[in-house]
Amino acid sequence: QVRLSESGGGSVPSGGSLRLSCAVSGDKYATYCAVWFRQGTDKEREAVAGIDADGRTVYADSVKGRFTISQDNSTSTMYLQMNSLRPEDTATYFCALAPDWYYCGESWSYSHEYHDWGQGTQVIVSS
Repeated sequence: QVRLSESGGGSVPSGGSLRLSCAVSGDKYATYCAVWFRQGTDKEREAVAGIDADGRTVYADSVKGRFTISQDNSTSTMYLQMNSLRPEDTATYFCALAPDWYYCGESWSYSHEYHDWGQGTQVIVSS
C-alpha cells in the first residue's frame, strides 16, 4: 500500500508563490504516473501537472509557465512549485498516483485512473 500526504498549502496574495510537497511512503514503484490535482468549491477536480519515474512532465494549459512539478527520489517526495498565483488557483490540491502506468499517457488527467490519493492541502490566493 502506498500513502501520500500533501503539505505546504496556505494563503498567499495574487502573484505570490507556494511550494506544495507530497510525501510518499509504503510500496515503492519503478514506474508510475504521479499527478497533482486540484478542486475548487463547486468545481470539478482538475489535473494540474504530472510526472513519471523518468522525470517526464505534463501540465495543464492553465498552469504552464507558472507551475513546476518535480520529485526527489532520495526523500520520496514530489513537489509542485507554484509561482504567479492567481485567485482562480484557489483550491484544495491533491496528489495522486497511478503505479501501473509506465508514463503519464493520454488519460493522465482523468481522476478515476488513479488508485491512491492524499488528503489534500488548501491553497487560497487572495486578490
